[in-house]
Amino acid sequence: MRRVSVVGNSGSGKTTVGRALATGLGVPFVELDGIFHQPGWQPLGTPEFRDRVSAACAGDGWVIDGNYSAVRDLIWARADTVVWFDLPRRTMMRQLLFRTLRRGLTGTELWNGNRERLGDLLSTDPQESILRWAWARHETYRTRYRTAATAPEWSSLTFVRIASRTDARHLLERAGVSSG
Repeated sequence: MRRVSVVGNSGSGKTTVGRALATGLGVPFVELDGIFHQPGWQPLGTPEFRDRVSAACAGDGWVIDGNYSAVRDLIWARADTVVWFDLPRRTMMRQLLFRTLRRGLTGTELWNGNRERLGDLLSTDPQESILRWAWARHETYRTRYRTAATAPEWSSLTFVRIASRTDARHLLERAGVSSG
């Protein structure tokens, strides 16, 4: 395990585990949201996004966190492992709610000056509310990665399904990372 794609729904723990895994493996950590979301939440154009991600996954080792279909082919063509977070919806939503409240209350900068706004929690638009987005995407991600794990075109990849905090802890322990 040297080139790892970490995928799954928002709030599932991808970034936390991905960072720890990268540290344990001694490789760079790349958060796709940090590349894609430009100042003012403006999306990076697809050609430049693909160029930047291609450069990020050119190395001998890395952990890349994110679900972007526009670059999945680039990442998975170089990856040896896909860590797929498939937590129960209630667990993921609870984690996401607390994370979003913490970020909103503290004004935590995410990427390129962007911050989550507490007011967006009340929005019914999945493009505005991370909670609505995650709720709506849950089954899509589950189906996408369950299918990919058995697809012939990805047979060279090792898929590691994370369905609980215990699964995540075991993954980190196997990678030599203290789960604390």
